Amino acid sequence: MTSRGKTLRLTAVSTLVVLALTGFSTGRGHGGGSGDGGGGGCSSSSQNHDSSSGGSHRDYDDDDDYDDYGSGSGGSGGTEASMSPDAAMVTLVDCASEETPYATVEVANTDTVDGTFSVTVAFKDAAGEELDSGTEEVFVPAGGTTPVRIPVNDAESVPLIEECALDSYAPAA
Repeated sequence: MTSRGKTLRLTAVSTLVVLALTGFSTGRGHGGGSGDGGGGGCSSSSQNHDSSSGGSHRDYDDDDDYDDYGSGSGGSGGTEASMSPDAAMVTLVDCASEETPYATVEVANTDTVDGTFSVTVAFKDAAGEELDSGTEEVFVPAGGTTPVRIPVNDAESVPLIEECALDSYAPAA
């Protein structure tokens, strides 16, 4: 394979990786098979992508090059999946008491996308036995922190609560 051919192949692979990592697709209605109707992409196939000056000029169709990589799906296929956040960090601010029959926690979303997270707190007695637990789902914007109250479901156990236990990470809901 010529040096120019290797360069074109490396460029095509690099472009696919960048498109996959950024969430763009090449979807111009070719070979996707997913029925997504096209969209995405950053360039038009009518543009001249050959930056060489002089010498021979070879015009090619960008979309045809993608068939060499993968099982004929063309383009980036399923890489356009919706972005979902990783787990959020959870910090206990205040445990439940008779005055406040709920635990207060802060949920920090360090990801670059908004998300809804499921936070669970276990309410325990002095011996460490779980008396009750509560779960709340909370929306947290990208890079933000949101306080949330997790109520005690069993009012009779409130006077016995000595400790609140929780995971330091809340999964995306």
